Amino acid sequence: MSRVASSPERPSVRAVREAGRASVVVVGGGINGISTFRDLALQGVDVVLVERGDFASGASSASSHMVHGGIRYLENGEFRLVKESVQERNRLLKLAPHFVKPLETTIPIYSTFSGILSAPLRFLTHRSGKPQERGAALIKLGLMIYDTFSRDGGSVPRHRFLRRERSLTELPRLDDKIAYTATYFDASMHDPERLALDVLLDGVRAHDGALALNYVEAVGRTPRGVTVRDRETGTTFDIEADVVVNASGPWTDLTNKAFGTPTRYMGGTKGSHIVLDHPELLAATRGREIFFEHSDGRIVLIYPLKGRVLVGTTDIDADPAEPAVCTEEEVDYFFDLIRHVFPTIAVERSQIVYRFSGIRPLPRHEDTAPGFVSRDYRVEVDESGAVPFLSLVGGKWTTFRALGETLATRVLGLLGRERGVDTTEVPIGGGREFPTTDAERDAWVERHLPGAGDRAARLLARYGTRAADVWRFVSEGEDAPLADGDVSTRELEWMVREEHVVHLTDVVLRRTSLAFTGHASDDALTGIAGALADLLGWDALTRDAEVDEVRQHVAQRDGRGRVSA
Repeated sequence: MSRVASSPERPSVRAVREAGRASVVVVGGGINGISTFRDLALQGVDVVLVERGDFASGASSASSHMVHGGIRYLENGEFRLVKESVQERNRLLKLAPHFVKPLETTIPIYSTFSGILSAPLRFLTHRSGKPQERGAALIKLGLMIYDTFSRDGGSVPRHRFLRRERSLTELPRLDDKIAYTATYFDASMHDPERLALDVLLDGVRAHDGALALNYVEAVGRTPRGVTVRDRETGTTFDIEADVVVNASGPWTDLTNKAFGTPTRYMGGTKGSHIVLDHPELLAATRGREIFFEHSDGRIVLIYPLKGRVLVGTTDIDADPAEPAVCTEEEVDYFFDLIRHVFPTIAVERSQIVYRFSGIRPLPRHEDTAPGFVSRDYRVEVDESGAVPFLSLVGGKWTTFRALGETLATRVLGLLGRERGVDTTEVPIGGGREFPTTDAERDAWVERHLPGAGDRAARLLARYGTRAADVWRFVSEGEDAPLADGDVSTRELEWMVREEHVVHLTDVVLRRTSLAFTGHASDDALTGIAGALADLLGWDALTRDAEVDEVRQHVAQRDGRGRVSA
């Protein structure tokens, strides 16, 4: 929701408008645009990032919360992508340990040799044909290959196979018709939107010439750059640039159309998820992700996270011009797959606390089955005008650092500049010096969060080691708890000052996990909105409209709402 005509111009927007130019403009504030922005900022490039909504509010907010090597991409023959993905997964476990954690993953297997004959045909044609289960032999072969890419000198355990009896001992609620289970390690990503924000803030703080603007939309192309519109004030202005990067994900073609240069690069698919408050199902996972192939050939997951259970995902062709929503048919599909793996556990719609859907930024794929569309990325360059325009096609969460490095290197080449900083070992945000053992954590909290008490764990989980700066700020002024202590008035002020909060949705959906965990109650919304009204100068009508918008958003995505579109 924009508040045109009532919103004062933000200082960052004013700075960009008055400067009128940058070396590089990046259009799109999803994780890949943000990663490119950070990399360029670390090289000392004057770069402006513009995002029409909030940062990481589009496809990047609709992920499965995983950082994974993509074992199933082996069947597509994407060995380069798998190698890069597992290397980046292992790297993120070290560079962003505050958000990226090891995740034990188990595959239920129902046969020994299924799929052996059809797999080569699927590999060669990338067409799904009639769905056929992958048996133990095929999965064993895939995991052996995966191990060769994945182990990072032995820091990641090898996969293991168990027969039915041992499998049911470890996971007694699994379907007793399984023949085996295979278990390996990938990684979980606890707060994708906050990880993206950390990457963004790294860029902003690396270089004075790096500015990031949310709620600013690129609406046109000029001979020397782009035209943008501040969606909060309605102000339109031009930004001259030496290079423009279109990193708008699934909307890349729509952005290029607005620029007057139509393209047909994208062909994304919709992926939906539901979040369940279901203690029985949570206990049944034993802390593991359950990852398997459903009867229709789609890969799906059941994943414990934040005391809830995340279930996903679908893979359906989608139009990026239309809003992506998780439909009732998809909910039925998820319930069916839960019954398939945990047949003795009942699930009801009333247990859904959140549902979300997004469009993957996949390349146009014509008659290739959605599950076989490449998750790799490429860069298209248009040098027909005075200013080179680059379009990013594809990309996934796991490889965002490598992708940002690749795209930034292309930009540096066009600028005639050399890379000065290698990002492969640069910690991300609150991952710097993050304590990884209980003893280290206790010592860090005692030193950096004195007096935080029970809040210390929440602050460390939300900000990583940046919690020290947050707590110092909170401690310097009058503070009061909100949303049952999940956030506070002084912490909200930090979010407004340092984390680009503009709307209530920014706080409830992306700066905290209130919506995801089902804690966005009316009391929480009104309390937070009241505090934000004081900080952002909202009148009563604006405050109430902000609450109504979030209330509608949440109601459409939990067990109280019904999404049929």
